[in-house]
Amino acid sequence: MNEKKSSSEDNSKEDIKISIIIPAHNEEKYIRKCLESISKASRLFENQVETIVVLNRCTDRTEEIAKSYQCITIKNNDKNLSKIRNAGVEIARGEIIVTIDADTLMNEHVLTKAQENLNSGKYIGGGVTGEFERMSLGIFVSTLLLIGPLLFKYGAISVGIFWCCKKDFDSINGFNEDMLMAEDADFAKRLKVWGKKKGKKYGTIQNGMITSTRKFDKHGDWVLLKRPKILLAYLKGTDQKYADEAYYENQDR
Repeated sequence: MNEKKSSSEDNSKEDIKISIIIPAHNEEKYIRKCLESISKASRLFENQVETIVVLNRCTDRTEEIAKSYQCITIKNNDKNLSKIRNAGVEIARGEIIVTIDADTLMNEHVLTKAQENLNSGKYIGGGVTGEFERMSLGIFVSTLLLIGPLLFKYGAISVGIFWCCKKDFDSINGFNEDMLMAEDADFAKRLKVWGKKKGKKYGTIQNGMITSTRKFDKHGDWVLLKRPKILLAYLKGTDQKYADEAYYENQDR
């Protein structure tokens, strides 16, 4: 069950063009920087962007920080990122949906480029490429180990931050709630297939984000080489044990 707690209802539905969805489980260490990056990217969209933070069993200051940035907040108790993101999109008022993780920073051009791409009529939506906040040989190798199998299963897609029209998000039924891991790759593949049916391309915004390395910081840069079962869990997509470890038990607080 989702409980809506809105801290920003001043904008009319007509004003909102872009809705940004952030799933957040105890993200007080990261979400402020994420929201700052959104504020910078929103400067050309005055009063046209809403940010929806889906509070997932938070016991820290995540809600307080979100409200200090005039975000809309709702609560969701599922251990399922697809359900968490879908809950945010369900109340979104914008014609354009953008999803971002709380430990990720979007660059200033992302929202502008997403709108330009969608307005061109050439793109169904797409993803964003970027970089880690730090890099090492271990992170590089671990990333390759993950990308390879996912590329084989889902094809050439970009993930990270997603952007698409809400009508198309709804047409493909959003994120697949049967997927507990790699739900982003699954979403991208289905959006790409839907776009092909509509005569549109799946786009990629280059150099659009910086994401944290907190999982590597906690488990080690060579984690995927040392624990190949995690790779299998990502490929399977329905392993609750590894999903809990990856997303809900990873806080370094």
